[in-house]
Amino acid sequence: MNIRDLAKHLNISIGTVSRALNGRPYVDPDTRARVLAAAAEFGYTPSFAGRSLREGTTGMVAFMLPTREAILVADTIFMVVIEGLRRFFLGQKLDLLILLAEPDSADFSYLRRVADRGLVDGVIIADIQVQDPRIDYLMQKKLPFVAYGRSQTQESYSWIDFDMEGVARIAVERLVRQGHRRIALATLATDVNYGSLTVIEYRETLVRLGLGVDENVIVRVEPNEQGGYVVGDRWLQMEPRPTAILLANELMAIGLYKRLAEAGLAAGRDVAVLAIIEEPLARLLRPQVTRFSTDLQGLGFRLGEALLQAMRESDKPPVQELWPMYLTVGDSDSLRP
Repeated sequence: MNIRDLAKHLNISIGTVSRALNGRPYVDPDTRARVLAAAAEFGYTPSFAGRSLREGTTGMVAFMLPTREAILVADTIFMVVIEGLRRFFLGQKLDLLILLAEPDSADFSYLRRVADRGLVDGVIIADIQVQDPRIDYLMQKKLPFVAYGRSQTQESYSWIDFDMEGVARIAVERLVRQGHRRIALATLATDVNYGSLTVIEYRETLVRLGLGVDENVIVRVEPNEQGGYVVGDRWLQMEPRPTAILLANELMAIGLYKRLAEAGLAAGRDVAVLAIIEEPLARLLRPQVTRFSTDLQGLGFRLGEALLQAMRESDKPPVQELWPMYLTVGDSDSLRP
C-alpha cells in the first residue's frame, strides 16, 4: 500500500496523511490516530527515497569505522562509542550506518564514493592522521563531518579528542614520583595523531623533570595485542631494562602480559606498566592495568550532538573539545624501583 492508497482508504487528503505520519502540526488528534492505526494495520511504510528527493536529505549519517590489516575488524573501544552514537541518533530519528573504511587506504576511496554519491547527510571519521587529507576533502565537498580526534591541519572543523597531552604528562609524572628514572614508551607505528602527541608530551615531561630522553626505549608498534607482545620482546633485550613501560593504549597490555609470562615475569612485580587509552578487552587482565578511563558511551553521544550541529546549525562555531579522562589505579604499576 502506498500513501495514495492509504489516503483513499481513509477518505482524507494525501497531505493530511503525510503530516500525520511525520508528526507535523495542523492535524486533528483523532485523524492522526486513525492514520497511524491504518498504517500499522496495512503495513504501510513511507518511501524514504521519495522524501530524500523532495527534501534533499537521506535521513542517514555514517561512522567510518577504521580497519587495519593487523586487526581483524576494529578496536573494541569503537563498539562502545558506537553504542552512544546509536542511542543519540535513535532519538533524532536518523539512521546510523557503520561503514568499514579500507585497511590502510591512502586515497580514502570509500569515503570519496560515499560523499560523491550523497549517501549520507553527515559523517564521523576516526583514526585522525597528523596531516589528514580527509579533512580538506570533506570541507571542499561541504559534507558535514566531525573528526573523532585531531590533526595538525590548520583548518576550522569540528573535532572531539582525548586530552592526550594531559594524560601523557600525568602518566610520566606518576611514574617518576614512584622512583622510576628509565621509562619505556610503546607508541603507534602509524601516523595516527594521538600517538604523535603522546611521544611529544613524553619527551617534554621527562626533560622538564630533569631526566634525559633515550630514543632507544621508544618502541613503535601496531596498536594491538601483537604490538604489545613485540614491546615485551624489545623490553627484554634492553640494557639496562627500563623499570616502567608506558603504553599508548591498553590493548597492547594483553600481548605484553603474555610475553612477560613466557619469561617468568609479571607486570607490577618485575616492571611497572601504565596504559593511556583504555580497552574493554583488557578488563580481565591480572594484575589489573593502571589506565585512564573515560565515558565512552558519553563520548559517542557527544560526537552525535556535534555532527547534528554541523548538519543543522552550520552558522555556529565548530565544536572543538578535549574529552575528559580519569586515572584508574590498578596493580600493574605497583613496582617501586
